[in-house]
Amino acid sequence: MNTPAQKTQPNWFQQLQEFEAKRPAIRKAGIEALARLVPVAQRDTGQSAVIGRFLLGLYNGHDYPFVLTSLRGLDTALFDDCLAVLQLDYSPEQEVHMYLPDGDAIWEELIGTWA
Repeated sequence: MNTPAQKTQPNWFQQLQEFEAKRPAIRKAGIEALARLVPVAQRDTGQSAVIGRFLLGLYNGHDYPFVLTSLRGLDTALFDDCLAVLQLDYSPEQEVHMYLPDGDAIWEELIGTWA
């Protein structure tokens, strides 16, 4: 017999299955968003700085800490793209820079600009 607390507890196996079913869509949306964000990070604007530092924070949050309230300075489309990349990186298959061709070189450039 289940106690009331056990009845309200989530079914972790079911949640995992649901997440795995959503993973291909999350991956696709995240990679597409990442491809849109990188060119913005390579520019020289206020939003570029936020995006560049956000991407570096995902890459290595210890060495490149990111202040989340900085996201408030982004337009809606860029903010949404950041959230999509964050979802992609929630349960990473690989490091964020590896989703793009020449990711190592791109991130070295971002480090030089925004670190």
